[in-house]
Formats: sequence, C-alpha cells, structure tokens
Amino acid sequence: MGTPVPAGPVTAGEQVLLVDSKDRRYLLTLRAGAIFHTHAGSVAHDDVIGLEEGDWVAGTTGRRYLMVRPTLADVVLKMPRGAQVIYPKDLGAILLAADIGPGQRVLEAGVGSGALSMALLRAGASVVGYELREDFAARARANVTALLGPDADYRVESRDVTEGIDELGLDRVLLDMPEPWRVVEHAAGALRPGGILLAYLPTINQTAELRRVLDAAPFGLAVTTEVLQRTWHIEARSVRPDHRMVAHTGFLTWARRLHRRDPVAEVSAESSPDATADPSA
Repeated sequence: MGTPVPAGPVTAGEQVLLVDSKDRRYLLTLRAGAIFHTHAGSVAHDDVIGLEEGDWVAGTTGRRYLMVRPTLADVVLKMPRGAQVIYPKDLGAILLAADIGPGQRVLEAGVGSGALSMALLRAGASVVGYELREDFAARARANVTALLGPDADYRVESRDVTEGIDELGLDRVLLDMPEPWRVVEHAAGALRPGGILLAYLPTINQTAELRRVLDAAPFGLAVTTEVLQRTWHIEARSVRPDHRMVAHTGFLTWARRLHRRDPVAEVSAESSPDATADPSA
C-alpha cells in the first residue's frame, strides 16, 4: 500500500506549505528552533509546529500565512531539482494511462528529480529507477525521502537502461529519456504479458520514432496523447479564462506488452513490397 497521508497537527520533520496573501507559496521542512526567512520578514518554525492544517501564522512583520500540508503537486513544483520535472498535469495522466496501482513492480528510467517516482510510490507501486547521472539519482532519493520517509519501496541504480534491464516480470516500464525506442526490446523482455510501457517525450518526431519501433515489437494498443491545462479567473462577475495556460509539455505514449505479435500482421509485413526496401533510398 502507499504511504498514508498524515493528519492532525503538524509536527517537526514534516513538510508544510505557507501561502501569503498574494498566493506566493513556500515549501519548508519544520525543524524545532529554525527560522524561515522571506523578503517580508521571518516565521519561526516553532510557531507553526502544532498547528492544524488551514490555520494561520504571523511573521515578524505581521504578515500572515496560511499553513497546509503540501499536495504532491505542490511538492513537485517547489522541491529542489536538478532536472526538469514532469508537470503535475502529466503525472496524473501517467498514473491513469499506465494503470498504476498498489503492489505493482515498476521500472522507471530517467528518474530526474523524482517527481514521477513520488507519484508512483504514493499510488502504492514498488519502484526501481535507472538513472545515468548520479547527481540526479541522489536528488531523486533525497526528494522521495523528504516526502515519503526513508522506508519508501524505492531503489535507484546509476546505470544505462539502453544496455539492458535486469528485472523480469515487471508490471510497468516508464521512460523519461530522449531515445526510448532503444529500450523497447529490453522492455519487451522485462515486462510480463499485458504489462504497459509508457514514454514521456517533448517532440512529435521522437514520438513518431518510438511508435515505429513499437509497431515492429510485441506491443499493441498503442496510444499517444498530450494534456493541456487551462485555469479560469473567477471573481464576482469577472469570469474568464486565465491569460496564461500550461499548454504543451510533453507527449505521452503507452502500449501493452503482447504475448506475441499478431501472426497475420507479421505475414503481411514480410510480404509487403516495402519490407526489403533500402531505407536510405
């Protein structure tokens, strides 16, 4: 099962979100005796510890802050990071598209700052990460620990997923990397039949190449989509779309691991006039 979301008064060691009157948001980890400094004064952590969520705390200049526990989306947007994170709007779509649930064994390649890792773990999955850069791997581990504690079912290895996947019988393989098509063959061997491969890519050219390789592998039911998010300004009689929106961030592509390719499709491909054509012609 996923890590329970805490309730009741906030305690030392927890992360909290302070929100000022202009909706500026500050993420901090509570430490007894510590002071949180802003351009408009400071707030003693001891004044926050013991408060209930939705309470208010005053800083040294009298400015008041609303205090709540952060949502996962808050943490993703405010946490320390070295790599660009996957946006919350895409994280939610990934959890549904990959059908993430408790007890699933998930391989994540390209863990970045750990945003997707946290979403997967919160959904109850067991996650193994492959990450080329040790500094990104260390950052992801630190961010996951800060949110979910040291006992999260999470392991990150500094290695290149294009050289192979050691785990077998995986339920899901999730890829956030520039050339996921180089992993398709490895993923086919690591996933159980019916498992899902999902990739997150910034450009449609990369996505098209992934789809081409998926079509030649034992995968089916492939889907590609993107998520656009537009918020609205609602204040008394002033109701309109906000001037800014979170539009394109990435393409999501997912497909199911088949027990074997469609034999009819294989025969058709072999008999196609283009099957033996020189690709450079």
